[in-house]
Amino acid sequence: MRKILKSPGKYVQGAGILGELDEYLQGMGRRLLTLISQAGTKRICPTLDACFQGKDYELHYEIFQGECSQTQIDRLTAVAREQKSTAVVGIGGGKILDTAKAVAHYAALPAVIVPTVASTDSPCSSLSVVYLDSGEFDHYLFLNRCPDMVVDTAVVAKALVALLVAGMGDAMATYFEARACRASGSDNQTAGKPTRAATGLAA
Repeated sequence: MRKILKSPGKYVQGAGILGELDEYLQGMGRRLLTLISQAGTKRICPTLDACFQGKDYELHYEIFQGECSQTQIDRLTAVAREQKSTAVVGIGGGKILDTAKAVAHYAALPAVIVPTVASTDSPCSSLSVVYLDSGEFDHYLFLNRCPDMVVDTAVVAKALVALLVAGMGDAMATYFEARACRASGSDNQTAGKPTRAATGLAA
């Protein structure tokens, strides 16, 4: 019986990590397509700009247009290719992160995920939920791998209290979901049985 654990390549946690992001990008090149919301540019970009100032990196910011749709994924994948990007950085909530992961998937690039809220499972998963441009659910996009790096910073703690509480509830529910999946004896998304490590992490 095979057991398979699928997880991000690197998980970096700590306050102020965003201000030293360049230290963790080894092997991901120097041209970063950075997907972020309009509001996020005011809160996050000054920190990123200060981090990369005077260093041999090029950040190309793209403003998220509100929906993780195939239209936006295709548009941003084209931008990644035009910019000769070497990695895709997604900064924000679930839909931004799912879009960044999908773009990295189609462009065959590393994905760096920077969540700004706790109330989403998107940061570590190998799945993007794709919607129509009008906002209705379209399909699930199953990705070949989880993000190459997830950066968890004090930014999450500064989000709305309601989102932090929702994230805590979601995290607690994960244990019961994982326990039920293990008890069922079913294969996981990678066509193998869950490992004890995965079940333990869910707790």
